[in-house]
Amino acid sequence: MSQMSRRQLLFTGAAAGGGFLLGLHLEALPRVLAATAKGTQTDFAPNAFIRIGKDGRVTLIMNQVEMGQGTYTSMPMLIAEELEVGLDQVHLEHAPPNDKLYANPMFGDQETGASTSVRAFYEPLRRAGATVRTMLVAAAAETWSVDTASSTGRKLSYGALADKAAKLPVPAQVALKDPKDFKLIGTPAKRLDTPAKVNGKAEYGIDVRLPGMKIATIAASPVVGGKLVSVDDAKARAIKGVRQIVRLDDAVAVVADHMWAAKQGLAALDIRWDDGQHGKINTADVVEGLAAAAQTPGVVVRNEGNAPAVLAGATNKLESVYEVPFLAHATMEPMNCTVRLSSDRCEIWTGTQVITRAQGGAARVTGLPLDKVEVHNHYLGGGFGRRLEFDIVTQAVRIAQQVGGPVKVIWTREEDIQHDVYRPYYYDRMAAALNAQSQPVAWMHRIVGPSIIARYLPAAFKNGIDIDGVDGAAQLLYDIPAIRVEYVRHEEPALNTGFWRGVGVTHNNFVIESFVDELAAAAKQDPAAFRRALLRKSPRAMAVLDIATQASGWGKPLPEGRGRGVSVLFSEWGSYLAEVAEVSVSKAGEVRVHRAVCAVDCGTVVNPDTVKAQIESGIVFGISGALWGGVTLKNGRVEQSNFHDVRVMRINETPAIEVHLVRNLEAPGGIGEPGTAVTAAAVSNAVFAATGRRIRKLPLENQLRSA
Repeated sequence: MSQMSRRQLLFTGAAAGGGFLLGLHLEALPRVLAATAKGTQTDFAPNAFIRIGKDGRVTLIMNQVEMGQGTYTSMPMLIAEELEVGLDQVHLEHAPPNDKLYANPMFGDQETGASTSVRAFYEPLRRAGATVRTMLVAAAAETWSVDTASSTGRKLSYGALADKAAKLPVPAQVALKDPKDFKLIGTPAKRLDTPAKVNGKAEYGIDVRLPGMKIATIAASPVVGGKLVSVDDAKARAIKGVRQIVRLDDAVAVVADHMWAAKQGLAALDIRWDDGQHGKINTADVVEGLAAAAQTPGVVVRNEGNAPAVLAGATNKLESVYEVPFLAHATMEPMNCTVRLSSDRCEIWTGTQVITRAQGGAARVTGLPLDKVEVHNHYLGGGFGRRLEFDIVTQAVRIAQQVGGPVKVIWTREEDIQHDVYRPYYYDRMAAALNAQSQPVAWMHRIVGPSIIARYLPAAFKNGIDIDGVDGAAQLLYDIPAIRVEYVRHEEPALNTGFWRGVGVTHNNFVIESFVDELAAAAKQDPAAFRRALLRKSPRAMAVLDIATQASGWGKPLPEGRGRGVSVLFSEWGSYLAEVAEVSVSKAGEVRVHRAVCAVDCGTVVNPDTVKAQIESGIVFGISGALWGGVTLKNGRVEQSNFHDVRVMRINETPAIEVHLVRNLEAPGGIGEPGTAVTAAAVSNAVFAATGRRIRKLPLENQLRSA
């Protein structure tokens, strides 16, 4: 955050319609700053900014999207805190696409993901609010001809001061509040987006209605890389409401008056596909390729001591192979995009985590310049990383090019699940050595899988290392003399892979914490005590472990057939978590998670209610993935198709969840994904405690039922 502060630029100007506009930009542009300070006109636009109108209305232009994680509440809290206004006085407008103005500094583009919203903008938004208030105070002092430090007892509204404040120079330095003086930050706040979601006023991409709009649904090639050969659409055209059949090189769309007609028309099509080179690939082929790649050394990610030599000479060592499957996102709102296209303009309505990438994709398809492509972003009915991809946008634009008037493209649930951008299949080889005192003295972790980063953010793929693929493994906190972590990039093109609520660390934490449990069992030690002995140099990790185990009643008797498991997490998010899961396993291999206790140290907490809600939802998401998640391939085709075989935890299956927050003044850490990442290992280790069966391959219930 210190680097961001040094690069921060603040400016003011007259807002449209009068009033006061303050923005912050994350580039060093002293020339613009100097011009603005002199009160000259400039067309410079802010990155994230505050607008105060003559009516006193405070508006935050939000460059981060709301997909259930609470940014539409936590980020206004940062502004309101420093502005000394109530949270209910801050209104939101979504920022239009513009990387130069609204980029997330952790990515370099306008992107919401990787649990970065509060982390990236905690200081800049507070500083923006503090600067606005400083200038408003200066405007009031000038109005009354007093010093800014004077106390006159008189009052003026922010709206009354807005025009005068806009003409003042921007102070080079402003004082931020001392945390002891916080009135909002750190206190529970009701979600600002809840009322509109409850009363139905909230608009998601799928809710968009335009005059003359048609609805389209689509069947894409069931095999990645496949092509359309032919389609017999006679039966589809006979269905009432079907208006048009659109052929693309890899898909067919049915355009109709409404979704039901489009869906019926789609079912009536007789389509022939050319599967291409991937039409014979099965899951076993993917695993075989990963296993072969795992035999070769990888790029060294972390190397301390000489782990290979220690292992070679060890008399007491363990070796294990772990596997995690492809995972679908299955967001509640299916993928959708509405397009209105003319010869010189393209308008898009959708819900996306990457609005500028979506804009750029549409521009490339249409050949239009960026300023002729307008994207209207909406609430996201679930993101989980799926809406970091914009494939639905480019596909919808391609369809719109053949349709007169606006068209909304909606994927069916089946299309969504079978054409997702999946969490990759990973294959890990683990090895460790224990000394005579049963302490680990060497640790080897070889991670094998594709590189999402190399495709998605090439500049971050350096020295052959995918920083996301090794997340959680590279930051291993356990005090072991010899540690070696390797990464082997192995691409399996049978499925498109991407980010899934935690991605690399969801798999690495499962592997690491399960293997640590294996070491504890080999050492004949309590799993929590074994970890505690290895965390003496990591007090924050030790603290969450102590809180979680104590709150869960670790070590106390359980009903027969139940077991407890523990998992500790630290990764690039900067947050520390420990979770204890309590489970039972039926004779049929069905796992029931009865209780989950999670201790969280995410540094400075903005809204504790949001943090707790995110951990709770992450645990539910993580349990679903660990117990039942898994996408499999047969002849290049995804076998799963809907919630009957991509199972999501139901309300009556949800465990009692307790979240315990550690309060401190450390820098804010990410919180949207850690709850998911810490869960699989806690549940798996609890299964071992209850049954004596060690699970090294997910999903859990598949392994238990195959026993």
